[in-house]
Amino acid sequence: MSAFAVYNAVDNPVIGHLSDRTRGRWGRRLPYLWLATLPAMLGLALMFNAPATGERGLLLYFAFAWLLWETASTMLGTAYLGLLPEMFRSFAERSDVAVRMNAVQVVGLLLGLALPPLLAARLGWGAVGAGLALLCALLVYGNLRPLFERPQVRAAPPLPLLALLRLTFTNRSFLTVVAAQTMRFLATGVLASGMGFYVKYSLGQPGGALTSLLLATAFVTAGLCLWPWHRFVARPYGARTTLLAAFAVSGLAVLPLLWVGSVAGAVLTTVLFGAGLSGMILMGDVIMADVIDEAELRSGQRQEGAYYGLSGLIITLSSGVSAALFGWISHHYGYDPSLAVQPETAAQGFRLYMGIPPLVGAALAFALLWFYPLHGERLRTMRERLAARRAAAEQTS
Repeated sequence: MSAFAVYNAVDNPVIGHLSDRTRGRWGRRLPYLWLATLPAMLGLALMFNAPATGERGLLLYFAFAWLLWETASTMLGTAYLGLLPEMFRSFAERSDVAVRMNAVQVVGLLLGLALPPLLAARLGWGAVGAGLALLCALLVYGNLRPLFERPQVRAAPPLPLLALLRLTFTNRSFLTVVAAQTMRFLATGVLASGMGFYVKYSLGQPGGALTSLLLATAFVTAGLCLWPWHRFVARPYGARTTLLAAFAVSGLAVLPLLWVGSVAGAVLTTVLFGAGLSGMILMGDVIMADVIDEAELRSGQRQEGAYYGLSGLIITLSSGVSAALFGWISHHYGYDPSLAVQPETAAQGFRLYMGIPPLVGAALAFALLWFYPLHGERLRTMRERLAARRAAAEQTS
């Protein structure tokens, strides 16, 4: 898994750069959606249908299946996200689409977490994996035709890789946004990886159902709060203010985990965290679209693939940070998986793991976004200049 994490970090920017350089009658993004869907779903199905073989054979089999899934699904994700800022030009359009996109995404996440174990109990994991892969392939292919790319974007010549990297890593707006996004994924990674241990040792409750309930509560709340964030915060105040408020809510929400000892208190805490997470989910891709627009104004290039790919590379580091924190805190507070009964200090350790990293991450993200440059008058000026340049380009094309 460590080797796969390194590969996952590297293949994001490589595939993003390749998609930006792709030229043809079908565009830059659409070919990846058409061609990568089937291999991605094949890799997904293979991972749940391992053959009966020895340890070395299983290792090679899963390495192949995972690489097929990871590479093809990265192509899908990069192309899909790259179309958002290209198809929808204004903040109003992008934020409206983000509400619908993420609402469906939350539903898909919940179904993906809840249904497969229930179906596998009756049908077996092999049949569930193959059936899920087939269903997803049909849903993707059945919804590709409405997607489009703009001809003037496809005609722009690509930047060389070194020039692109220099442009990207000197872009203050990009670095600020991606660092804040990394803190978001750190918080969700900590909660997902630590919830079972927190329930069992800090709350003294059986795991399983309660762990799933708490995680589902957070994501359901996030889905339900998308429209209120959009209507009452994002539309009047913009992406930066929305993210500042969302990180503030999520950071304060995890504080009770340091002392709460009841299931009701834990549920309330996850509700509050889900409310904050909703604002982060809503504006994450929207604010990145502003960054890409600013880069187009500077260079004359649309480089969605590169920006989303490099963002994926950096964000991937959050999983390593959360894993290292878990290992250090659990060891420091005496957790030993070989013991039938854990020392009392383990309960406090898992409280700290669930509360401190998300709180610190939210505080860091808030500080970074406070100095995010692309807002207010600068953002308005950028949008006006970019609209004028695009209008001039369309008249001459």
